[in-house]
Amino acid sequence: MFLKFLFKKFKSKTSILKKVATLLIINYSLLITNCNAQDSSHIRISLLTCTPGQELYSIFGHSALRVIDSSLAGNDGRDIVYNYGTFNFDDKNFYIKFTRGKLLYYVSIEYYDDFIGFYRYENRGITEQVLNFSPEEKIKINQALIENAKEQNKYYKYDFFFDNCTTRLRDIIKKNKHPQPIFNAVMPVHATFRDAIHQYLEKGGLLWSQLGIDILLGAKTDAVMTVEQSQFLPDNLMRSLDNNSKQLVLSEKILTTPHNDKLDKPVFTPFLCFLVLFVFIIGLSFYETAAARRFLQGFDGMLFFLTGVIGVLLILMWTATDHIMCANNYNLLWALPAHSIMAFFINSKKNWVKKYYLITAIILTVLLLAWFFLPQHLNVALMPLVLLLIVRSVHTYIK
Repeated sequence: MFLKFLFKKFKSKTSILKKVATLLIINYSLLITNCNAQDSSHIRISLLTCTPGQELYSIFGHSALRVIDSSLAGNDGRDIVYNYGTFNFDDKNFYIKFTRGKLLYYVSIEYYDDFIGFYRYENRGITEQVLNFSPEEKIKINQALIENAKEQNKYYKYDFFFDNCTTRLRDIIKKNKHPQPIFNAVMPVHATFRDAIHQYLEKGGLLWSQLGIDILLGAKTDAVMTVEQSQFLPDNLMRSLDNNSKQLVLSEKILTTPHNDKLDKPVFTPFLCFLVLFVFIIGLSFYETAAARRFLQGFDGMLFFLTGVIGVLLILMWTATDHIMCANNYNLLWALPAHSIMAFFINSKKNWVKKYYLITAIILTVLLLAWFFLPQHLNVALMPLVLLLIVRSVHTYIK
């Protein structure tokens, strides 16, 4: 009886071991099959996100796609980068096209070593995110990139906010990932386009550039961004991929790290310069010498003429260009285009001239009172300048 009992136990354990072994073999086979399926494309696609540079054109960073095809080992196409941020500086009428928003950008193909070497030279960091695509999706993306880089297909009309080197890559990811990913917010609630670019300009110490951009960009720049709209900035797209619940990123690696060079913020900020100018002109107004009066007459003419020229430029940027963010510009309330003509009559004592400058003073005073309540952000550095325009308008009216 005891031997019979041991035999049954042994037979039972043998049966269990066979089942376990069978399950292990099946799981191993599935694992091998799955690995082979993942590697069947021989392609790895990753997003490269480059840190901002010190110049205005590079202050917002950059994005590109890296494609490694191991089936082409030893050939030129094994490790390449698709760059949608390329333009031809030697293009005919380059500056006119750029100003009017009609300059064509294009996708270029670079060797990975050349791409990373350039950013190392510029002391800029690069983060690589290997993207989670199926073999079929990777093959489709690779073929689409090759087709898009052909001469007849590679050009597109660049838009800094809505169609740039980063949004193009975001659209490629969305189009080819199934199901389409839903991105999580990476910017504060109610953040605007202007908020997004200000953080880079202020961090880079480009306060004069920030002033110029704030003058050129109209009220549409103060619209609250959607999650996808915020991805016009490379850092935001990178963070959106990291925060996605669908695990769009298989791995992440820092390829290059910039040296921590301390940026020197400008001593002569726009606000300080305009404030000093205001104090200087007000102080000079108390001198009754002939030289002081001649200087102020010339200064008033130049001040209002240049202000009017800015107004004319803003009208042209609104109506004669494809820059949709330049529309509805409230800076026209202080940069009145008519000043460019009325500046030539500033020393006239005619009644209609005096009334013009009285109306100007009233408009500018109301503007200062409503400065922080307008639907468009106006740069605070302009406040001393607007106050100076008020004072000189009143002076022209009463003299």
